[in-house]
Amino acid sequence: MFVQVCLYFYCKCLWRCLKFVVRKLTGRCELQRICYNTKPGAARTMKIEASLKGSKSKRLQTSVSVHPDAIEKTIDDIMELKRINPDINPQLGISLQACLLQIVGYRNLIAEVEKLRREPYDSENPQHEEMLLKLWKCLKPNSPLKARISKQWCEIGFQGDDPKTDFRGMGLLGLYNLVYFAEWDTEVAQQVLSDSLQPKYSYSFAIVGINITDLAYNLLVSGALKTHFYNVAPEAPTLTHFQQTFCYLMHEFHKFWIEEDPLDIMEFNRVREKFHRRILKQLQNPEMALCPHFAASESLVNM
Repeated sequence: MFVQVCLYFYCKCLWRCLKFVVRKLTGRCELQRICYNTKPGAARTMKIEASLKGSKSKRLQTSVSVHPDAIEKTIDDIMELKRINPDINPQLGISLQACLLQIVGYRNLIAEVEKLRREPYDSENPQHEEMLLKLWKCLKPNSPLKARISKQWCEIGFQGDDPKTDFRGMGLLGLYNLVYFAEWDTEVAQQVLSDSLQPKYSYSFAIVGINITDLAYNLLVSGALKTHFYNVAPEAPTLTHFQQTFCYLMHEFHKFWIEEDPLDIMEFNRVREKFHRRILKQLQNPEMALCPHFAASESLVNM
């Protein structure tokens, strides 16, 4: 243990000495080198994030957790601390701002998603009830719901006659994602639902949707989705980006389920875990964007 601690501090001191030497040789600090030598996207933003968090300066360490409104002031502080003339390096401030917007935005997205996950479904709340009924209408537009408490809910993959009990694990987040999928990717959602009802592929659409919400949530909280979001969101990733990612994961899991050809629903956990590992492997690629059609605007290229 003592040897490991000594080795850690030795490597840390060696790394800082190396950074000092490189700065003297190039005339640029680490942040400048990253911005000038790494193209925009996850590769750059994650390096900037690691550099700021690993800095010996508390001001730089805390810059990754400032309020979005304070980002411009934070950039000025960084430039001053690093003794960088903004008039000579105007592009650096723009690049750093883009990175900080993504970094801070990701932290705020986690907080927003967590808030939804912790909010339980309330059948006495008209907005909650309205969203639930919207889910039915989007998925079964030609089959009116006969009653709020009904066995019909099993037709879209809930376990009983009142869906509210199925949202306990993911709270409102599960409902938000299912409604977004059904409303904005209706054709795909209806096809996935239709396939899930076939004896060959049989699984509960809504329950699986809540489970995939859990998968997406864990990818977000663990930081695995940084690669994707830093590549698709030119500024701060939003709840919409998260919901688009859920749609992608839901569709991809459905295809994966068919490819795996499980004997029955009892194999769900095995298939889910295998799918999870595949997504994690994809996200290890710093250029990965899970949903290419949601890719960042071309304006990011010039940052």
